[in-house]
Amino acid sequence: MPEPVAPAVPPTPPVPLQALLAREDLGLRQIAGPADPGIVIHWAHTSEMADPYPYLLGGELLLTAGVHVPEGAGSGGYFDDYVSRIVAAGGAALGFGLAPVHDTVPPALVAACERHGLPLLEVPPQTTFSGVARAVWQLMAQARLAELRRVTEAQQSLAAAASRPDPVPSVLRRLARHLGGTAVLYGPDGTEVAGAGREAPDGVRAALAELAGVVRPATDPDRPPPAPPAPGPTPPPPGSRPRPGSPAPAAPAPPAPAGTGHRPYPAPAPTGPTPPPAGSPPRPHPAADPAGASPRSGRAAPHPTAGPAGASLPHGSGPGPRPDAVPPSGPTPSPAGPRTRPHPGSAVPAAPAPPAAGAAARPHPASATDTCGSTHLAVYALGAGAGFVLGVAAPRRDPGDHTIASVAAVLLSLLTGEHRSGAGAARSSALVRLLLGAPPEQVAPLLGTGRWLVVHARPEAQAPDAVAASALGAALGSPLVDLAGDVVRVLVPADREPPPQSGWTLGVSAPAGPPEWPAADTQAARALARARATRSPLVRHAARPALEDLVPRADADTHARALLAPLAGQAALAETLRTWLSLHGSWDRSAVALGVHRNTVRQRIARCAALLAVDLDDPDVRMELWFALRRT
Repeated sequence: MPEPVAPAVPPTPPVPLQALLAREDLGLRQIAGPADPGIVIHWAHTSEMADPYPYLLGGELLLTAGVHVPEGAGSGGYFDDYVSRIVAAGGAALGFGLAPVHDTVPPALVAACERHGLPLLEVPPQTTFSGVARAVWQLMAQARLAELRRVTEAQQSLAAAASRPDPVPSVLRRLARHLGGTAVLYGPDGTEVAGAGREAPDGVRAALAELAGVVRPATDPDRPPPAPPAPGPTPPPPGSRPRPGSPAPAAPAPPAPAGTGHRPYPAPAPTGPTPPPAGSPPRPHPAADPAGASPRSGRAAPHPTAGPAGASLPHGSGPGPRPDAVPPSGPTPSPAGPRTRPHPGSAVPAAPAPPAAGAAARPHPASATDTCGSTHLAVYALGAGAGFVLGVAAPRRDPGDHTIASVAAVLLSLLTGEHRSGAGAARSSALVRLLLGAPPEQVAPLLGTGRWLVVHARPEAQAPDAVAASALGAALGSPLVDLAGDVVRVLVPADREPPPQSGWTLGVSAPAGPPEWPAADTQAARALARARATRSPLVRHAARPALEDLVPRADADTHARALLAPLAGQAALAETLRTWLSLHGSWDRSAVALGVHRNTVRQRIARCAALLAVDLDDPDVRMELWFALRRT
């Protein structure tokens, strides 16, 4: 069921009300309202308006000297209306200053605060309101410094854990200790890969595992996304009393699965304080949750957190699994002006129309939060669609917890990046076996089954480096990259058709098994030379049947060796003749493909004609030589 929007609060650590009362220099005394140690305030504000509602954002300690109190207010309903408006605006507490207007706090105000559950503080005459505000900001600065110190220490601790021999369990143990809860790493199939920390109840573990599915990429691309909640007015929180004349609340949505407290579709985070709809009950004041949550509203408010550098990562908040967003530090102005707020009874804005059919699919959120009873849940997707998810369950949510969990998520993303299918370990094992003398045929199964393509690539500008070679391998979908001088060689599975790459010239071999890899390497090199000579971005080696397939292989090889015997031991001449024939006798393109001067090509071709005693202008001679060169 939709919940009322919690008041917007600034991105600063909240100050416990008890910490302000403990300041002996202020001499504040609570005389009414709940004495809950979890009640927090986000700032102090002074107002002598009879209706402070339009000027409050939520979470304030409102300070007043009672100038606005009329004569005979104690016998009517003035104070009850005044306190109800403060509670409706989300005020955290009320401070009443003694002297010069009132010598004592009016008893009717004390009674009204007790009825509405608003903490009432007595401010002695010697304490100025500016002094109270300064004390609030001092406590905020101290809390902020403590939060940054805690986050910094946690970052250093997690980084040290990632360098241990067992990095993943070590990071999870440190994270669970810093958050005081449970940390779980889920695999792409949803099973628990590793876990650490306190033993969570079965209901909490089930809810955390279900929440992890919200951020895990879907394995079925045809599965339609869940339907968004139907638009409509926000109903009052459970147990609240509707105002007279208020419209009937909308029917509640179907209940969520047992063991969880979240809605099945992620809802967007609020962008600012939302005026109450017509007939809605007063908004409760924030209390209990140090991250700015309001226990009386029944939902967890978004809490922005930042690291030492001030960076903030998006994170989920609220009772449902939703993509997290950091709320702005100030309110969103209403259409009527920046200092106006609709009063109860005003018209409710029309709900936005549902998205049209065929709209773009909503991307999976990077993180989401939920609650299961009194336990706070959070999940974080690791890597770019790898399927690993970090889950955290803790009995509380303190400032900085999201930043600490985000640091752990980054480290675990790096640690699990090569662990998707054991590819990193398999490549390492293949390399060790080759170095120890194993033949390629025995090593190839470690890299995958099936046939492979050999790709030779050369950049169009400067010589390639290791970073460019790795980027090319990632673009072709293979980590098997070799930087060999000015050419990059990549081994690609045959089921992946290498596309042209901007800024590169590519030559691709025919599909080959491990025993044929050396021949495929030669094919890719020749295809690259042809691509550079013809200024083509990509040339593939032709693997279709040819006339030579009509001749038995042994006979063809014998004929080729006999015909090319005069060129034996002169590889440069044979390669020049092969290139020149493949480029239809073009001197310039042959020179480009071989990387030599065109006169060098002319001299080598003339030498070949002399040694072979043939006329290279005769097409029959060219065809016979090309047939022989293809057999070598």
